[in-house]
Amino acid sequence: MITLEQLLESRDRRAAHQQELLETFPSCALVCFTVQLPGAVKRNRTSLLIGGAGMAALLDKFGSVLKHVQVKDLETGYEAYLAVPLPPLVVKRLCCEIEDTHPLGRLMDIDVVGVDRSVLGLPPRRCLLCGEQVRYCMRARSHTTAQLLERIEELVAAFSLAD
Repeated sequence: MITLEQLLESRDRRAAHQQELLETFPSCALVCFTVQLPGAVKRNRTSLLIGGAGMAALLDKFGSVLKHVQVKDLETGYEAYLAVPLPPLVVKRLCCEIEDTHPLGRLMDIDVVGVDRSVLGLPPRRCLLCGEQVRYCMRARSHTTAQLLERIEELVAAFSLAD
């Protein structure tokens, strides 16, 4: 289990690391991939399975052109960084395609640093449980952590059986 302080520190470290990578690979789009799990446990069998599936999808899309790949399996969560020598909007569109079509895509946060999905005219991401915009459910605390984790386990089980 991690504390709120640990989570906030990990976000600060992730932002600093992104800046370092942007400076190291200035002609590349920088992809930052994380696993989305509610609650205080961010590293477990489920997060590793989602992380592995996400990385497989990213490598399938970009593997032949990548300039840099780094995976971090941390107590604060699974993180990966990819430097892709393609235009950021092209990379963002392909990453959103993974988020929107992969069976576990809703559990993946695939950011392209500096590019928001709204720039591509794509709708905000939807809640796992009710289909409302995620930001509304998060603010209103519409669902319990237990409800969300149960749904996540259902998605992971279905993915594992299909694999």
